[in-house]
Amino acid sequence: MGALMIQGTGSNVGKSLLVAGLCRAALRRGINVAPFKPQNMSNNAAVTPDGGEIGRAQALQARAAGLAPSVHMNPVLLKPETDRAAQVVVQGRAAARAAAADYGALKARLMGAVLDSFARLRAAHELVLVEGAGSPAEVNLRARDIANMGFARAADVPVVLAGDIDRGGVIAQIVGTQAVIDPADAAMIRGFVINRFRGDPSLFDAGRAFIAECTGWPDLGLVPWFPDAALLPAEDAVDLRRALGSGGLHVACPMLSRIANFDDLDPLAAEPGVRLSMVPPGRALPGDADLVVLPGTKSTRGDLAFLRQQGWDIDLFAHLRRGGRVLGICGGYQMLGRWIHDPEGHDGDPGSTPGLGLLEVETRMAPDKRLTRAQGTALGQPVEGYEIHMGRTEGPDCARPFAHIPEPDGATSPDGRVAGTYLHGLFSGDAFRAAWLGQFGAASALDYGAGVEAVLDRLAAHLETHLDIDRLFALAR
Repeated sequence: MGALMIQGTGSNVGKSLLVAGLCRAALRRGINVAPFKPQNMSNNAAVTPDGGEIGRAQALQARAAGLAPSVHMNPVLLKPETDRAAQVVVQGRAAARAAAADYGALKARLMGAVLDSFARLRAAHELVLVEGAGSPAEVNLRARDIANMGFARAADVPVVLAGDIDRGGVIAQIVGTQAVIDPADAAMIRGFVINRFRGDPSLFDAGRAFIAECTGWPDLGLVPWFPDAALLPAEDAVDLRRALGSGGLHVACPMLSRIANFDDLDPLAAEPGVRLSMVPPGRALPGDADLVVLPGTKSTRGDLAFLRQQGWDIDLFAHLRRGGRVLGICGGYQMLGRWIHDPEGHDGDPGSTPGLGLLEVETRMAPDKRLTRAQGTALGQPVEGYEIHMGRTEGPDCARPFAHIPEPDGATSPDGRVAGTYLHGLFSGDAFRAAWLGQFGAASALDYGAGVEAVLDRLAAHLETHLDIDRLFALAR
């Protein structure tokens, strides 16, 4: 069947979810399908079975396609470390650290890896569904583009353009895209889709007709708002909602400036007995929280400074004085210790930073990144997940490990109220999550994995109802 690319009129218009739903729709039709995103920018990464890392959205899309995630599904991943610099991951491995102003010079070399990974997927699958990044209307980035039309032209992949009506101005989004892009790029677009519509679809019939008349692009459908999208793992921090659930157990998590792998908390948010508060900058940690989770971060020392700037360290100490508990995951675990040493500057400027001092451990950063899937036991229950971090943590509290995977992992304070672990994804395991919640007197009867699969099936059915999927798939080449 070939390949088809979904590009968007902007960031966060629903491209990732559309590709996931189309992957599941193709799988349900018996099509051997795979997802692909040439370039992604996210600190919410997933670890592949062969020890590489890709964007979390591509891992979800792989699941929708019935596949294990592969580094070739997202050959270039940018992981922001500051507002102006990012780590560049190529085919699953950290390859460089680049300032935003210098990244353009790398793109010519990166296109080779992008096309290599794409060729591998095309050779192994009937259909490859490609997700763009940002918008093709960013004409200032077109000269060296590898994420949108630069890739589509180089790989000769037809494009469907998706606009987000929920944010307003969707007519201008789509018509304006055609107005500013190169005519040869515009010729790659085979139709448009309106996403995230609320209300009576017939009220936008005239708008859809106007877009088709102005652009000459076929109207491939209007997708109503899909509320169950909130039940799927999010990739972008902008998708984080501040409050989830209304249960009796209150879990709070500060939204660090470089928060990473925040989907660790999704299974907790799905629990009927849990209320999860994502605390934005400028707000105090809630005084009635039972548990505070310090999440992963792409910049441990930088986000520790950010945490202190918000006064969250003071809130955390008050939380513990009230009898609360704290769990640190990955970078959050490193913050809980006495010191974070980085003499060679692997995680920012060289130096050492005093930690929060809630665990008797110290972390030393190292150039090698640990990328591995892991499984073992914690709280007497099976647990599995993945590690994705730089640095090694040691100290007396490691004598009370959080888990065994199978080697000891993490640390626990003598009173058991502060703990840390390097294991991401641990709450996805139903047995462990039930045991963890049981410590707080909360019950769990949730099958989290089955819930995700059910939502993907509902998403595919939703797209089948509102899009001409036969026509869409027929566009692939």
